[in-house]
Amino acid sequence: MTEYAGEPVRVRTGAVGTAGAVKTAGAAPEEFRTMMSGFPTGVSVVSATDPDGVPRGMTCSAVCSVSLDPPTLLVCLRDGSPTLEAVTDSGLFAVNLLHEDAQGTAELFASGDPDRFQLLPWEQTPDAAGPHLVRDAHTVADCGVVLTQRVGDHVTVYGEVRRVVRRHHQRPLLYGLRQFRAWPRS
Repeated sequence: MTEYAGEPVRVRTGAVGTAGAVKTAGAAPEEFRTMMSGFPTGVSVVSATDPDGVPRGMTCSAVCSVSLDPPTLLVCLRDGSPTLEAVTDSGLFAVNLLHEDAQGTAELFASGDPDRFQLLPWEQTPDAAGPHLVRDAHTVADCGVVLTQRVGDHVTVYGEVRRVVRRHHQRPLLYGLRQFRAWPRS
């Protein structure tokens, strides 16, 4: 039994013998990817600086608000990536929320191109937690790592937001059904 708001709640585990049964075996990766493509989300680039001062970054659509007090968000980064290593080594990272005209940047940072930071404008001031994509981010959150948790082939990084910088007043870039789109005009 588990408690929710002081009331006991039964939690089911294992298979259920009705239509829509829950299987105990995991879903296939492609099946899961297809399911998640039907859940549109915003697009960001998570960036950090490694101990040698080299900027690192990767496209990330797994960003979620966690708490308002203190302001906290989470990002999910591929285990073993240079970006994750820079985040955990420095204890700092920036979440660059991309605007509608930044699809090329999202694709560049998803490509693994080692020269990505040489192909677009960015800056990192002394009070920034990671590189800011000055042309392509509508807003940047500078974060300090408060917790990491490994799940499967990714690591969830919780970051307390230390500063928010609004850069552009463009609409956000969205990703769903394996396509990029802009927020619709009203």
